[in-house]
Amino acid sequence: MVQAMSLPRNEAGIKAALGILKQRFGDRLQTGQAVREQHGHTTTWIENQPPDAVVFPTSTQEVSEIIKTCAANGVPVIPYGTGTSLEGHVNAPAGGISVDVSQMNQILAVNAGDLDCIVQPGVTREDLNVHLRDQGLFFPIDPGANASLGGMAATRASGTNAVRYGTMKDNVIALEVVMADGEVIRTAQRAKKSSAGYDLTRLMVGSEGTLGLITEITLRLQGIPEAMSSARCSFETVDAACHAVMMTIQYGIPVARMELLDTMSVQAVNAYSKMDLPEAPLLLLEFHGSEASVAEQSAAFGEIAEECGGTGFEWTTNTEERNRLWKARHDYYWAALQFRPGATGFATDVCVPISRLAECVAGSNDMVAELDLTGMIVGHVGDGNFHTTLLVNMQDKAEIARAEDFVGRLNDLAISLDGTCTGEHGIGQGKRPYLQKELGPATRYMAAIKAALDPQGIMNPGKILTP
Repeated sequence: MVQAMSLPRNEAGIKAALGILKQRFGDRLQTGQAVREQHGHTTTWIENQPPDAVVFPTSTQEVSEIIKTCAANGVPVIPYGTGTSLEGHVNAPAGGISVDVSQMNQILAVNAGDLDCIVQPGVTREDLNVHLRDQGLFFPIDPGANASLGGMAATRASGTNAVRYGTMKDNVIALEVVMADGEVIRTAQRAKKSSAGYDLTRLMVGSEGTLGLITEITLRLQGIPEAMSSARCSFETVDAACHAVMMTIQYGIPVARMELLDTMSVQAVNAYSKMDLPEAPLLLLEFHGSEASVAEQSAAFGEIAEECGGTGFEWTTNTEERNRLWKARHDYYWAALQFRPGATGFATDVCVPISRLAECVAGSNDMVAELDLTGMIVGHVGDGNFHTTLLVNMQDKAEIARAEDFVGRLNDLAISLDGTCTGEHGIGQGKRPYLQKELGPATRYMAAIKAALDPQGIMNPGKILTP
């Protein structure tokens, strides 16, 4: 594994906090090695840095008690949802207490007339959508993994539907947050818009647990569309597929999802999901609306695809076929791992303006080849975001070094193209060095906000900013 930065430990404070919390929470505070390592685990190659204990609160009040105890003793607090983050967000580089919100999993209210709902942070997106289905509503943000909504808000998640419905920052109306001193605040009311002071909601969305711990979320909902159609089309090159993406967006076709898979990704998906997709760069799309509008949108994309040299264009409104196609896309990570047995999958993401997408994707492919790596590309390319998944032999130090070199070079390329080092993974530990390159002096103001709201630096330390 890649070694992560360690921070100084407050041994006396940790010991004191553990004693208080054990007495208060009993069996809901766990110190066993297995559970601690599980809560330091991330789906990445960054080394596991387990906390000293894991506590399972069931209410905002209990979270407040935990943070007050940690604040009084100078002990780090690391929020934990489902552990699906990709950049070391849940590691504990200075030790401390992992606060697992999985038992805070209640859907508190659904206001169907207002198209919003209020949930606790441990509710997962799939559970929410199952609950909403019989009311004709759904929550559109789909990062692939069945992540917790608290974690999705904290990392400003997005995913396959972002091209139409936006990201978490566009779909969170208000938050309840426990701050670094244990005080509970609400960042907004339930109104659809507000000009009341600083936008603390947007500040907390994407703060990765470094400013406070989210305990309640008010979310914007959507009506389930009358009709959905899915389409697929193969292209001779990734460049041609990217140009089709750019034209689709520029022509204003209201596509809901637009996913790119390169040739190797298609090969992996075919083998794992028993598909027979043409083994060439592929675009998968989804359109939402009325029966007439989804047919019109599908046909319009078909004309663009033909102009860009696309072949095998097909579209369907059949629910079973649509689900099968998108299930194959969501199984992509597991398909990639089977493509090179024994390798570890390492996904990194960047996002660039649509007009620079083809250039950035081509640059990524060139770097993979130059560094003699095994890598494949998928992406939510409708908004310029794509992922390169490297399959790395973690016993080969030279290969690991080349993979690290690739990540740095890809981030630098995206930034040079007026893009970002992360479209949706977040900064965490893994992308921290590139935030300074991307935003420069602006990171000083981030540090000032962090110092003002968390003067002891106990909230998820070692993430986003360099200590």
